[in-house]
Amino acid sequence: MFGYEFANPEYFWLLLVLIPMIIWYIFKEKRSHADLKFSSIRVFKQMKRGSRIWLRHLLFAARVLAILFLVLALARPQSSTSWQTYNSEGIDIMLALDISGSMLARDFTPDRLEAAKEVATKFILERPQDRIGLVVFSGESFTQSPLTTDQAVLVNVMKDIHSGMIEDGTAIGLGLANAVNRLKDSKAKSKVIILLTDGVNNRGAIAPMTAAELAKTFGIRVYTIGVGSLGEAPYPVQTPFGMQLQRMPVEIDEDILTQIAEMTGGKYFRATDNKKLEQIYQEIDQLEKSKVEVKHFSRKNEQYFYFALIGALLLIVEALGRYTLLRKIP
Repeated sequence: MFGYEFANPEYFWLLLVLIPMIIWYIFKEKRSHADLKFSSIRVFKQMKRGSRIWLRHLLFAARVLAILFLVLALARPQSSTSWQTYNSEGIDIMLALDISGSMLARDFTPDRLEAAKEVATKFILERPQDRIGLVVFSGESFTQSPLTTDQAVLVNVMKDIHSGMIEDGTAIGLGLANAVNRLKDSKAKSKVIILLTDGVNNRGAIAPMTAAELAKTFGIRVYTIGVGSLGEAPYPVQTPFGMQLQRMPVEIDEDILTQIAEMTGGKYFRATDNKKLEQIYQEIDQLEKSKVEVKHFSRKNEQYFYFALIGALLLIVEALGRYTLLRKIP
């Protein structure tokens, strides 16, 4: 009613008192008039035409409205400044990124690592409501960024990643276990790891399937991505004549990556170029949409004073009219 919310709507029951008031007024008006027959109404044309009667009706209407506004004031109308409810995406996601030397292969533009960073950055920016973290691995693994909603910080961290930060190798199990450790205590409804690598596990004390079992235990879904063209790819190799590209076989342990994904309820993807890698992240983005209801704080403002003021003014007008104007009108 009136675009307001009412703190005490039970007071609206008081409006029922208006029903007998109006019935009694109508009944009294009918009894105050008698039916008389006149042969001519010429004499009445010289009299004032019902000014007193119409004024009495208006004053009664003012009394009814006064009661209405006073009851509204008792019901405590409130206006709300910014109460909003909307659905938001809310998931905790850890990115586990391989930064081994083989990620510098040039079968992607400009290379596998930079292509992966670019697509991951776009993925981060398109999910502002999610907490996202970053783990990197090669021969060892460490957390580059814990779970955060600060996109700017995460994007800057992503820019600083480069091959050679840690000892070379491919410790897939260690990288996955590190990501699991960052998610295991999360209270999020959905927990996800996106693991990207271009090789075969050859380092680390934790086997990939052992890390996958840990992920499954904590209800973490793992999407695995193998990056690398089919067959051979140009790798930068240091020679006595400087850095040169040499074509070398692409070796990705797709069986292990597929098993990790299937065990945890995720999915394995193979990216053979930049476009395919971007499509994979888009597919994961669509797969991981968890609706979370978010409510904005609402500050309610009391508006009863204005209704009470109007009701009081109407009562004053009705009283002044009844004890002044009605008495003056013949």
